Amino acid sequence: MRYVNFSPDGQQRLLGVLQGTTVVSLGETTLEQLLVDGVDLVDYAVKHSAAGREYAADKVGWLPPLTRPGKIVCVGLNYADHTKESPYEQPDYPTLFPRFTTSLIGHGAPMVRPLVSDSLDFEGEMAVVLKAGGRHIPQAKALECVAGYSVFNDGSVREYQFKAPQWTVGKNFDGTGAFGPTLVTADEVPAGGKGLKLETRLNGKVVQSANTSDMLFDVASLIAIISEAITLEAGDVIVSGTPAGIGWAREPKLIMRAGDICEVEIEGLGVLTNVVRDEAPQR
Repeated sequence: MRYVNFSPDGQQRLLGVLQGTTVVSLGETTLEQLLVDGVDLVDYAVKHSAAGREYAADKVGWLPPLTRPGKIVCVGLNYADHTKESPYEQPDYPTLFPRFTTSLIGHGAPMVRPLVSDSLDFEGEMAVVLKAGGRHIPQAKALECVAGYSVFNDGSVREYQFKAPQWTVGKNFDGTGAFGPTLVTADEVPAGGKGLKLETRLNGKVVQSANTSDMLFDVASLIAIISEAITLEAGDVIVSGTPAGIGWAREPKLIMRAGDICEVEIEGLGVLTNVVRDEAPQR
């Protein structure tokens, strides 16, 4: 199933499933609530879509699949080729940092280049959404916690990312965390999201190309390692890292500008597209 969070009129928010070029409404419940309640997403969609209202997918407004996940845990330096283009040595433990819900935008929404910096960069990544969690989750059981997978563009304001040893500020500007367009349930994706082609395009040109099997810490490992310290919960999101090709590592640097179109495509999960715009001046 391909779950979507959408607005048919710019005001109302609905949950739905994408069926070809049609979005079928499942009502006003949220994906977060279904996950917290332990609902089987496949069964729920089958049961409720039969009577759902249909909307043309190209006429609706797309919201992030989850707009207020409990936690968003991002992973840095999880592809060896990306680490080589960075100023860091390859760590033997995942590089973890948070993202906050106020940074999230959906498919088709503008990715905002902030007033205070001219260093907005792209990072195509696979997102993992959990349906269960806990502490000290065994790696062998970790994938049982996964509800599904999605596409993420971890838009990074590099100037602020590198102002301090901690990356948090540069990874959390409003309007920089693109997420969606769909949540694809785990039954439709290879175990752990492995073997999927990941490609980022800027204005139609391929700037990142990799395979999710290239991750140094796979999804099961990430869940197990994170849960050694942090209680994971249904509705949490793990953003699993980006491969080489970021704009900041290039000479000259490839920085996103107003009007640029950035697309992240992951095989089987869909294409996440956002146009860059400048933040409006404060009055």
